[in-house]
Amino acid sequence: MPQTTDQFITANQARFLEELYEYLRIPSISTLPENVGDVQAAAKFTADALKTAGLENVEIIPTDRHPLVYADWLHAPGKPTVLCYGHYDVQPPDPLELWNTPPFEPTLRDGNIYARGSSDDKGQVYMHVKAIEALMHAHEGKLPLNVKFLVEGEEEIGGASIAKYVPLNKEKLKADVALVSDTALYAEGIPTLCIGLRGLVYMEIECKGPGRDLHSGLYGGAAPNAVAALVALLGKAKDDKGRILIPGFYDEVAEPAAAEIASWKSLPFNEKDFLEKEVGATALTGEPDRMIFERVWSRPTLEIHGIAGGFTGAGAKTVIPATATAKVSMRLVPDQDPVKMFERFSAWVKANAPEGTVMEVRKLSGAPATVVNPDHPAINMAAEAFKEAMGRETVFIRSGGSIPIVGEFAHHLGIPTVLMGLGLPDDGLHSPNEKYKLDNFYLGIRTVAKFFERYGA
Repeated sequence: MPQTTDQFITANQARFLEELYEYLRIPSISTLPENVGDVQAAAKFTADALKTAGLENVEIIPTDRHPLVYADWLHAPGKPTVLCYGHYDVQPPDPLELWNTPPFEPTLRDGNIYARGSSDDKGQVYMHVKAIEALMHAHEGKLPLNVKFLVEGEEEIGGASIAKYVPLNKEKLKADVALVSDTALYAEGIPTLCIGLRGLVYMEIECKGPGRDLHSGLYGGAAPNAVAALVALLGKAKDDKGRILIPGFYDEVAEPAAAEIASWKSLPFNEKDFLEKEVGATALTGEPDRMIFERVWSRPTLEIHGIAGGFTGAGAKTVIPATATAKVSMRLVPDQDPVKMFERFSAWVKANAPEGTVMEVRKLSGAPATVVNPDHPAINMAAEAFKEAMGRETVFIRSGGSIPIVGEFAHHLGIPTVLMGLGLPDDGLHSPNEKYKLDNFYLGIRTVAKFFERYGA
């Protein structure tokens, strides 16, 4: 008699972990040209793992940059189809000196797997793969529903290739719902489904002042300074209460329903812990008349990510910079159109360029916000699977982050996405010492398998 899904997962935990370690050792940093070979190696590892799990029609699909990986199993007539998405690329590990152990040598410490990509997103992608393998074993080579996998290698750099691929392959990717595990539990031990994501417009502003860098003694006081101009411009974007002053910025913002706000107020939350343990600052910022969950989940933002220009090396070089650049993003909420918001921001920048300077705004990426109906059958089944696996009611939250593919699936395929992540708020995504709780890796495999069984039934 074959093992049950849970029995198979328990019996193979050590093997699953060693395989995940092998995956995490591949430095698949999508943004760095010197890691192109590693990204391709991670794509091959993903494809091989899908094939080993029992999926068919496995493809490594070339793109203009990094490959996509596709696989499916479509032998459950009359059953729903789930499209599983994830990404095998990772962020750079810098600064390396802040890692307690090497970022691409996974280390188990205090019950956590420390490695770049452990939580974002290789560990969570691998949960899907191992759930398929467990179901195949328990159901004697069959699955309780139809599945398709689409795994990309460019999520950390904007996902341009998958954004081109999805609208051109609607029939191939046709499904009833998508499943993404690239989010986190609200808190440890609380089963959580994310039903909303903010959108994103990521931009670069270039400021041009004098025709060349100038001697600050000979020209200071008369020549425009590109760095100073850019700082002055960006300083005018918000008032002292954190409200964004771009004309029309809040015009289309959709407010959360009263029931959703009430649900957020019922979540366990300690503002002092949030400030000291998660943010690590002396005070929180943003609209003071909005609760923290609104500020990070349902309100739009404007953030400056970096400014470059002039001289910042050791010693002294007294120049007036000719050029300066800034990386800036807007996080958008439902009903805000990324195209329209970019146009408004660009117009404001050009209208407010300090005298003697010229500003150019370039859009590097963009995606709309998404909200999923919590009454969708797949969402209900996922909530029940989570409840069964963790022994308490599932909560529904939003995330302040952006997963552009969720919007692509909604727009081009017409399907909602189940956001079933097993990360934790302190996993340190994109930071040194990124981690993923080992128990959550195994719990995720079980939860995904339970979801497939429930939805298929």
